Amino acid sequence: RGYMEERSPVLLGTSAGGAQPAPATSMVHDAVGDDVLWSCLTCAACLDACPVEINHIETIVDMRRFLTLEEASTPDTAQSALQSIEQRGHPWRGTTLTRTSWMDGLDIPTLAEKPESEVLFWVGCSGALVQRGVDTTRSMVSVLRKAGVDFAVLGEEETCTGDPARRLGNEYLFQMQAETNIGTFKQYDVKKIITTCPHCFNTMKNEYPQLGGNYDVIHYTAFVGELLKQGKLRPNEAGIGSIGTVTYHDSCYLGRHNGEFGAPREIISSIPGLDFVEMDQNQERAFCCGAGGGRMWMEEEGERVNHMRTDQFLETGAETVAVSCPFCIQMFDEGISSKGQEDTKRAVDLITILDQATE
Repeated sequence: RGYMEERSPVLLGTSAGGAQPAPATSMVHDAVGDDVLWSCLTCAACLDACPVEINHIETIVDMRRFLTLEEASTPDTAQSALQSIEQRGHPWRGTTLTRTSWMDGLDIPTLAEKPESEVLFWVGCSGALVQRGVDTTRSMVSVLRKAGVDFAVLGEEETCTGDPARRLGNEYLFQMQAETNIGTFKQYDVKKIITTCPHCFNTMKNEYPQLGGNYDVIHYTAFVGELLKQGKLRPNEAGIGSIGTVTYHDSCYLGRHNGEFGAPREIISSIPGLDFVEMDQNQERAFCCGAGGGRMWMEEEGERVNHMRTDQFLETGAETVAVSCPFCIQMFDEGISSKGQEDTKRAVDLITILDQATE
């Protein structure tokens, strides 16, 4: 366990007063406590650290399915998110935004209007319905247009991928959401999809094929990386303004789950004059932001994981932490505010930095 404690955000956080993991022998006898199962971030730090490569995540999510579907024993705030997905097609109960409000003034084509588009830009629930996500979405559109990419969006036809439902154990709801989206993709003969959210990316790339949905799904970091190599985007030093020194936070679902560590750093290195410093825990060893595994919709016990990761950001001395995930940016925003550093430190999506630096 000592080896795992060096890597696991849950073990580090719970040592400060939260749930304690059950002994391995009791796991064999199905005696894992509910609090332990719901504490998992599905960040894959344990999987990456495990010397015999045991996939703990699949087992934990399967146990959550039992709690959710058989015993109706889901944490209240998580259940609220699941109900919102079922009723509204997204987990963000209380938002005043709509699937298309971010499009105001941008004249963005939908697939219904332009079905021959080469690329579907999947906006995602956070990208449309959370203001910080909207900022990232508009930056993404700006970059795509600067590079001359032929793209369209789904607009009101987009609905949650089902990622939170699967992580929270509601397999039925996940499959309902997935089948709805797969049906929409079939209607428009969608072949290539780009996303800004690693959770949407992971779900459509790795889990939709289980239900017959096979597409070329690309996270924007890889897609934009190719545009840079092709010379379709030309960043310049004048555009970065007063962003200061930058560090980068590896999203668990882009990094450990999908092995993408190089593309974000290639984008950073493509921007002239941008000072970059790594956090001590980076790439495969990166610390989770605390939002994965449906934890975005649950209260934490013990020390907050995002506060620990924020401390690691602050230790670099950088003014800006660049991220490539809408969950991560929200967690850093809260962490920076909790440390009283919001006047001097900031979290910014990498696509926004690139947009600012590109003519």
